[in-house]
Parts: sequence; C-alpha cells; structure tokens
Amino acid sequence: MIKNSSKINNLKLKSKYFLAPLHEVNDIAFRLLCKRAGAGLSYTGLISALSKEEFIFDDKPAVQLMGNSTKGIKSFIKKYESFASLFDFNLGCPSKKSEKAGVGFFMSQDFNLIESILQTLKNSSKKPITIKIRKMPIKQTKKILDFANKYCDAIAVHARTQKQGYSGDVDLNYALDVKKLSNIPVIYSGNITNKSQAQKIFNLGFDFIMIGRASIGNPNIFAELTDSKLFKEPFKEYLKLAEKYNLEFKQIKFQAVQFTKGKKGSAKLRQRICSAKSIEEIKELMN
Repeated sequence: MIKNSSKINNLKLKSKYFLAPLHEVNDIAFRLLCKRAGAGLSYTGLISALSKEEFIFDDKPAVQLMGNSTKGIKSFIKKYESFASLFDFNLGCPSKKSEKAGVGFFMSQDFNLIESILQTLKNSSKKPITIKIRKMPIKQTKKILDFANKYCDAIAVHARTQKQGYSGDVDLNYALDVKKLSNIPVIYSGNITNKSQAQKIFNLGFDFIMIGRASIGNPNIFAELTDSKLFKEPFKEYLKLAEKYNLEFKQIKFQAVQFTKGKKGSAKLRQRICSAKSIEEIKELMN
C-alpha cells in the first residue's frame, strides 16, 4: 500500500517520493515505470520552451523547463497544459552544456530574469509552478526564495555546489536553511537510497523527496520506499513500454546497460549489450 499521500497546491499525489529530473534517463517508458512502482510524480529531463520536438506526457509528468528568456513559455504551456501535472523551472543544472548555454545554475544570479520567467510561468498556467535550485551563497538563496515564495507552489533543493555536481557530501544544513526560509513545501534531493534515510529527512520537516541516481536502472526503489509491489523483472516491463512508444534502439540499449547494475557478471554483460544490433538480442542478453 502506498503511503504518505499529499498535495502541492491543488495537485493530489499518491506518494511523497518523486523521480528526479534525469535528463538522459527519463524517457516516457522509464517515467511510467517509476510511477507504476510508486513514484508520486515523475519529472522530465530539461526541456526548452522553444523546442520543436513533440513530447509524450502520458505519465502526467512535472515538466522541467530551462532557458534564459521568457520566449516560448506561454505557447509551450498552452500546448501541453492538459498533459502536465506541474511546470518546474530549473536553476540547478551544473553541467558544461548548461554553462555554455547560460541556463540552469549559471543564470541563478540574474534575478530580474528569474523573476520574469517565474511570473510568466505563473500567469500562463493553472497548474502548480515549482523551482529547483542547488547550493549557492545564502544571500543569493534568499533572493531566489523571495521569488519562489511569491510565484511558486514548491521548491526543490539539491544541497551540493555546482563544482560538486552529483558527488561528495550533501550539505543538509543548507537544505534546512532553505526549509526555514521557505513559505512553500520543500522537496529534498540528494543521496537518499532507502526508507531509513528518507524517514530521517521527513522527520526534519521536509515535505517531499526526490530520488535521482538511486532510481537509475532501479524503478523498484519506489516500490521499496512506498511498500508497493515489486516488479519481478523490471527491464521486461520497461521494454514493453519502450516498444509501445517506439523508443529509439540506442535509448533502449542505454537503459539496458543501466538495468544491469548489481547483476552478476555485469561488466561483461554491459559489453555485450553495447555490441547488440537488435532488440531481440538485448532481450536474450537480459534474460
């Protein structure tokens, strides 16, 4: 039975555990699988409001937008409003691509632009608006939180610096500072891999938890966290969905490699998967 029902504004959620926005990992099949396992919300990877790609949002995801202007936001939301659970603005991506494009963490000091984007999001959608940040100087954090408290319905915090990326220790005290300064629900992100760790975070007053790297190749983590039924063969379930949505072979191959984590002889298995030429070959290898 899934526990911890809650809401973000008017959005009812079946659990307090969310699939974090993993850019290459979160295809439609993986997002759906994680939701079936118990995730209360599945985030898309980074999406530009100016993108001409046609997106499939059958999982009613949290659509994570990135960009350094308000261009395209209104029309994008008009097109996908009925398919999204909420719209999230990314101010935390630490990657070199984000740095080159001047988005994510690398625009987190452009306060006028941040407010303009959040205001546009809020005025364009009836769905909840959220924002995701990572560790930055507290003075800068307070300024962004002023905007978040005004325009957003929740804030996600990844308490590592841009230089840390996704490694090293998480600064729990920073996350707690964000919680104290916030008038809206706070989503905690960083190194949660089991229910015991999660409960400690909830006991500290955080409202929701994002699961990132621990979910890669392992949608069953949401079943474990929510006491739901485990998938006996999760990759087979993923593959059914991948074939239904006609995902590219290279994406299926990529996911097959992720699903080998923890398997006996996984190094050799991954080599063989990388050399596979067809889905049937991958099916045989994963069996």
